[in-house]
Amino acid sequence: MQTNVHELTREQKRRYSRHLLLEGFGTEGQLKLLNSKVLLIGAGGLGSPIALYLAAAGVGTLGIADGDEVSISNLQRQVLHYTRDMNRMKVESAAEKLSLINPDVKVVTYPMYLTEDNLLELVKAYDFVIEGTDSFATKYLVNDACVLAGKPFCIGGINRYSGQLMTHIPGSACYRCLFPEPPHQGELETCSQVGVLGSVAGTIGTLQATEAVKYITGTGSLLTNQLLVFNALSMDFQRLEFGKDKKCELCGEKPSIHALKEYAYQACKKKEQKL
Repeated sequence: MQTNVHELTREQKRRYSRHLLLEGFGTEGQLKLLNSKVLLIGAGGLGSPIALYLAAAGVGTLGIADGDEVSISNLQRQVLHYTRDMNRMKVESAAEKLSLINPDVKVVTYPMYLTEDNLLELVKAYDFVIEGTDSFATKYLVNDACVLAGKPFCIGGINRYSGQLMTHIPGSACYRCLFPEPPHQGELETCSQVGVLGSVAGTIGTLQATEAVKYITGTGSLLTNQLLVFNALSMDFQRLEFGKDKKCELCGEKPSIHALKEYAYQACKKKEQKL
């Protein structure tokens, strides 16, 4: 982590006063946040609440990677973007809003899609990675890059009226331990086919931001070796526990994956159909 912030200014003590009052968090936790670097992959439905809450919390450096533009169908759930932002790069729209929320946060934008050629070096520069896209190809790419680089991360996903998330730290089960291979393209339900309740993105994204804050500050326990599933229709949360797979091709006892492999398909092909 960075080490450039050693004490809070008077203004920061006022801004983060509710954090400073928290038992087990306090000044030490806030300084850890201000000295941290978090990479957010995806500035859409999940990425919007993640970015907003991490910026407000005082994460020192927030990297945002997204190669997409804002479209009108995004606005039902991607609360970081406004109607006037249509046809604008999402990372640019996001950076503008986040700079207004908290000047303490350095926002680094990556207006590009992530590939097997650029992701590994990118995650190495950050303390924690959050995956918030609608693409199974990207989820596996992020999982593999972070495990190979020894980086902790949180993956989230939403569909219809439900969502799920899990967290990985080095040594815990990875995404492939639960889902060894991505679904075949014909098995995918695209967002344009089945839809998604906009507020579900807010629920899952906020939980992902919370996982990042907890990891950085060392507060509470993380969603490692478990999948948290949310059903908005019944307002139920289920915690599904699973162990590290010894036969996992990425993090098992005899791994066969030693480099990134990019899957060819994306969950949604058209820009205006993305979550």
